[in-house]
Amino acid sequence: MGEPPRRPRSLFLAGLAAAYLAAFASLYVQIPGLYGRDGILPARKVLRLSGKGLWEQLRDFPTLLWLSPRLGLDTELGMELICLLGVLASFGALVFEPLRDSLLFALLRVLYLSLYQVGQVFLYFQWDSLLLEAGFLAVLVAPLRLLKWRSTAWRAHDGVTFWLVRWLLFRLMFASGVVKLTSRCPTWWGLTALTYHYETQCIPTPGAWFAHQLPVWFQKFSVVATYVIEIAVPLLFFAPIRRLRLFAFYSQVLLQVLIILTGNYNFFNMLTIVLAFSLLDEEHVGRWLGRSKRRHASTWPPSLRAVLSTLLELSAYGFLLYWSVQYFGLEINWEKRLLDSKVAFTYHEFTTWLRAVTLPLVGLGFLSLSWEILSAMYRCACVRGCFWKLWATLQWAVFATATMGMFAISLVPFTYIDYESNGKLWPGIHQMFNAVERFQVVNSYGLFRRMTGVGGRPEVVLEGSYDKQTWTEIEFMYKPGNVSAAPPMVAPHQPRLDWQMWFAALAHHSSSPWFTSFVYRLLQGKKDVIRLVQVDESQYPFSAQPPVYIRAQLYKYWFTGSAEGSEGPVPWWRRQHVQEFFPTVSLGDPTLESLLSQHGLKDKTALKRSADAFLPRLLQSLRQLSCPFSGPTVLWSLYLVAATVCLLRALGRRPRGGTPPTRHKGPRRGEPADRGGGEKNGQVRRKEAKEAEERGEGRGRGAADGHGDGLRATKKKK
Repeated sequence: MGEPPRRPRSLFLAGLAAAYLAAFASLYVQIPGLYGRDGILPARKVLRLSGKGLWEQLRDFPTLLWLSPRLGLDTELGMELICLLGVLASFGALVFEPLRDSLLFALLRVLYLSLYQVGQVFLYFQWDSLLLEAGFLAVLVAPLRLLKWRSTAWRAHDGVTFWLVRWLLFRLMFASGVVKLTSRCPTWWGLTALTYHYETQCIPTPGAWFAHQLPVWFQKFSVVATYVIEIAVPLLFFAPIRRLRLFAFYSQVLLQVLIILTGNYNFFNMLTIVLAFSLLDEEHVGRWLGRSKRRHASTWPPSLRAVLSTLLELSAYGFLLYWSVQYFGLEINWEKRLLDSKVAFTYHEFTTWLRAVTLPLVGLGFLSLSWEILSAMYRCACVRGCFWKLWATLQWAVFATATMGMFAISLVPFTYIDYESNGKLWPGIHQMFNAVERFQVVNSYGLFRRMTGVGGRPEVVLEGSYDKQTWTEIEFMYKPGNVSAAPPMVAPHQPRLDWQMWFAALAHHSSSPWFTSFVYRLLQGKKDVIRLVQVDESQYPFSAQPPVYIRAQLYKYWFTGSAEGSEGPVPWWRRQHVQEFFPTVSLGDPTLESLLSQHGLKDKTALKRSADAFLPRLLQSLRQLSCPFSGPTVLWSLYLVAATVCLLRALGRRPRGGTPPTRHKGPRRGEPADRGGGEKNGQVRRKEAKEAEERGEGRGRGAADGHGDGLRATKKKK
């Protein structure tokens, strides 16, 4: 039945803690400018007192920020407190394995959901939803240690709940591949999407410039590889052969690493790799750590099972290759020395195929989950002692039911890829999904649906002036502006204002109401908002005095080519002015006042903060300490401290010279001893029988070989 996934589960929980740490710390440094009383979208406007009781408020709008007034905090300070608690809890879970507990991950999810509810447009990204869903699964996957004096190293149902992580990864990747084709985007169908992607994504990296210079045939082949990894390879997540699952794992990791090298997508790619840990098994992770237990001895002739497994594995690889060549017209052009590719199917054929496979994929997931449940039931049967067997079976029943419920609810957002299949689901599943939808338990996904900026990357450039004659551009820290500035490396930090500036450039400014408030705050010279643009005030051109007038221009940006040359420093970008994006406004301008009123962004009197309370003063002091530092600096400092602590702990465990101390052969800490009912599975009993057999063979050899071996046995006993 296989070993329980102890190490993969531990990797998943540690990786999720690292993702939570990035999310909380990154948001913390941006709260005053985004959600403060003088921020772009003050969070206090979201929480409106309605006269309801506390529990009714939590039910209708689940966020802990309802408790802020009881602590003497306004909404902004309440968000900062939640972020700091999240940073502390996630840092502890990252560094100390005993803290990777179900209760702690439940706390982390409640904290992030509380922020998500008031985050408005700056927090409504797919990776925020993905983190919330993965966080909910972690509550089911993580062990419950904090309420127990003794805890088993594994539970019989661990494989069942951990399967949900694999199912989430499948939904994420498969949907992300499918939506590229269902969107009818001509660049995805023409396999030319990556010839635009690197320069039109939100915040490119320096690696994106180099990737953009690759030949067109290679870019088209990369799109084909993306389709294979996102649509075909995820089917191997449920393969019964472990080598196929490992192939799927490394394929997903390769894709995510390439995305990290060419684009700043905050913690999203890291979180996707963390989800991919669900494809690993105990033995493979043990090899990474140098602690593999299985001895690989070549046997000849191979067993029938090994032959069939190898044939099935080779057949899967062959089918993937055939499918890629057949449906993407892969052909080597020997004359031009390149690889030609094209989509060899129509939109109608693809939608017909998608309609035919959506519900069978649900069936495949159900069969895979059923196998995990049966395997867990077998482990329960292997537990010794009637009481422990009954206790393990009860836990198995509870968690198997919860897993089945989560699987059923997730079918609603998964089948959004084909609405006909969605309509065939049992109405009760839709009702269950509607009941939990506001808690972000499950979500739909589909990244990079359409390629934007085909005719050039649209970019909004802000300009300020004191006299309407001389205009000075306002440079952002991360998004493109100065054509000579190199693209930055920002991940896992997400500058949420820069991201929304990218979305704003895709449409009229009226589609982004927050932009009017942003201009208004810059005219007022609000320091918290200015720090979102430049942490270093010396880099902000109006640090001494706010501009009297502000306007915004729309440009088209392109990466420069590798063959382009110029005198002096070679620019990374070239740009062309398109039109005015936002009219020239000043404080008191009728146009500005009208837009603020229209979008409900007029300033309202905020509640005064308590100047004497301890908690507000503490939070304000911490804020003052963090102000001089940028988001990436704060994040990587935390990661560096965590890595240092882990390294020191690892060095502290190493023995100092001499022979390493022998380990006690008794039960491990946290595993019940065999005293009339220890919780041990069949594999542990087989291991004990093998050790007893080896001891018996050793005694036989000692008697036959004479005193030499007997002396060694005596020394061992001593």
